Amino acid sequence: MVAIMFSAKANIQVGDKAPDFTLVNQVGKSVSLRDFKNKQIVVVYFYPKDETSICTKEACSFRDSYKDFQELNCEVIGISSDSVESHQHFAQNHNLPFVLLSDPDSLVRNLFSVPKTAMILPGRVTYVIDKNGIIKFIFNSQIDGEKHMREALKIVKELQSKL
Repeated sequence: MVAIMFSAKANIQVGDKAPDFTLVNQVGKSVSLRDFKNKQIVVVYFYPKDETSICTKEACSFRDSYKDFQELNCEVIGISSDSVESHQHFAQNHNLPFVLLSDPDSLVRNLFSVPKTAMILPGRVTYVIDKNGIIKFIFNSQIDGEKHMREALKIVKELQSKL
C-alpha cells in the first residue's frame, strides 16, 4: 500500500523538499517520511534487490554503523521493490535493525527521481534529509554499495555539528 502525499517535480535535487510517502515496512507497519519531520535526520537509501551481493554489503554496512547514526539522532530507511515478506527475511538473515520499506510499484522510487542503470536495473541512490524535510545530500553509485553508508554518515555528522 502506497499513499503519496506530495507531488514531486522531476529530478529531485539537493535543497528540494523531500517528497512525503507512506509505505509498509518489513513487519507490515505503515511508515511515513513525515513521521520523522522536526524530530530526526533521515537517510533514505534505494537499492535494487534483497539478498544480492552489493545490496547485502550495503545493508550490512548500514547495520554495522547503525549505532553511529542513532547517536546522531538519525534514522536509516532502505527502500526496494521487494515484498514485505522478502524484506522480513532479508532483515532477519542479516540482523538489520533499521526500517526496510516495500515499494512494489516503484512509485516512491519515481517520486525521488531514482534513475535506472542501463535503462533496466533499479538504481542505487541515497538521500540525506534534514529534520525540516529538506534534501541535503544525494549519492548515486550502482556498484559501491558500502560507500553509500560512508558518505551518508559523513553528511549526517556535518549536519549535526551545525546544530
